[in-house]
Amino acid sequence: MNRIRSFRSALVALISVAAIALAGAALAQTPAATPTPSPQATPAPPASAPSTATPAATPTPAASATPAPAATPAPVASPSAAPSPPPATAQTPAAPPPAATVQTADPFGEPFVLEPKKVVVMKGTANWDAAFDTLIDSFKALTALLDKQGIKAAGNSMIVYTSTDDTGFTFLAEIPVEQDPKNLAKDMSMGKSPEGNALKFVHRGSYDNMDNTYEAITNHLDDKKLEAKDTFIEEYITDPLKTAEDKLVINVYVPLK
Repeated sequence: MNRIRSFRSALVALISVAAIALAGAALAQTPAATPTPSPQATPAPPASAPSTATPAATPTPAASATPAPAATPAPVASPSAAPSPPPATAQTPAAPPPAATVQTADPFGEPFVLEPKKVVVMKGTANWDAAFDTLIDSFKALTALLDKQGIKAAGNSMIVYTSTDDTGFTFLAEIPVEQDPKNLAKDMSMGKSPEGNALKFVHRGSYDNMDNTYEAITNHLDDKKLEAKDTFIEEYITDPLKTAEDKLVINVYVPLK
């Protein structure tokens, strides 16, 4: 800003000097233009006095031009500060909004073909009040057997319900493997997981809320006039031994007749 002010004052001073020079030049030229008084016109001197005074007044127009143009150089300094704001506003819309994530609905009643897998199996029975705890104990026993023999699971843990009634159910806890473990307990065996055509459903949440899922499955079968077998399978997509119960993700397969 100080540099702009000094530039403007120097420019005004330069114009003032030029105006004074122009006025001096005008004064120097005016005597040459004054006519010599005629000897016959003796009364003319009173009238000629104004004529000689008029050249003295002529420098005033030159002086009147000095202040008015001096203010015009002000726009010369203003463009230097003007260009700075526009680039900031031009960059503001550069950031695009984040792309929206699209979530697809879980399968509900989707046709599915079950492929048989080699599994280590543990048979069990449970009542409904302690159903989940009983299933977890079965998975713990099978996992301990495999860990002791250094055998890794080859798929997700499964529960196959073989029969149910109002008080409880019988089941098979299964873990897919690629090699046969040794020294199986009396309630353990090797076998194959179910196979064939089925419908796939997905449950999210705790085991206690499975009733709502199975009620929806029953309604779906009735609406579609489909006949299911007497068994159904739960595949635990999330590890039931490491996942909070309310965070479980379970695929439910209903084999069809």
